[in-house]
Amino acid sequence: MLTSVRSLSAVSLFAIAALSAAPAMAQEEDEGIGVEVSANVALVSEYRFRGVNLSGGDLAIQGGVDVSLPAGFYIGTWASSLDEDTVGFGHTELDIYGGWAGEFGNVSTDVGVIYYAYPNAAGGSTDYVEFYGSVGVGLGPFDATVGVAYAPDQDSLGGTDNFYVYGDLGLGVPGTPLTVTGHVGYTDGFLTFTNDGEAIDYSIGAEAAIPGTPVSIGAAFVGVEGDVLVDPNGTFTDDSVVLTLSASF
Repeated sequence: MLTSVRSLSAVSLFAIAALSAAPAMAQEEDEGIGVEVSANVALVSEYRFRGVNLSGGDLAIQGGVDVSLPAGFYIGTWASSLDEDTVGFGHTELDIYGGWAGEFGNVSTDVGVIYYAYPNAAGGSTDYVEFYGSVGVGLGPFDATVGVAYAPDQDSLGGTDNFYVYGDLGLGVPGTPLTVTGHVGYTDGFLTFTNDGEAIDYSIGAEAAIPGTPVSIGAAFVGVEGDVLVDPNGTFTDDSVVLTLSASF
């Protein structure tokens, strides 16, 4: 799991830069005890969460840190800018998560819990907790993942819950740095822009790593559909091409 760049302060940029430099130091200090630290930053043309636009069509900046612990456990945090004028969650999303991931041959599993926080939201309860799990399989250059996420009843979800199930496909084009991706997801609950609380989101895209660098570029066509979208102006739900410039350290 960006807003308009204008909402990101100099302090935030300094923090992201510091996090980007942290992994090498942490890996060196923790070598031998099974702890690894990595970081990522990204600039996207707009921030889409399960197909819904949360940056008002503006550029968004994101960054995160992951800590891999012994026995497959991990913790991490990720942040994104938001469009406070249209979304109502303030100008920042901060996710804190932890879980366990394992590999069994060509099968991978991941289970955990994530806390979505909106520290700048104006009034009311907006933070919520969600549990997630996924299973993936890799066959040569091809990989497929199915996953589910469930947010139980919470005040921030209007006293109800939210269920999400999805499938992802990826194909690394042999002999190239290019990966083609596809995604489809189904939401049932509070976190939609539909009258009946149901929505389907989808995307198809491609990503390429720049050889000799930690940088990748990508583009994806993203959309979301529902029976009756409560978004007459298409502010949140119009189909869009999302461009991404990212780096991992």
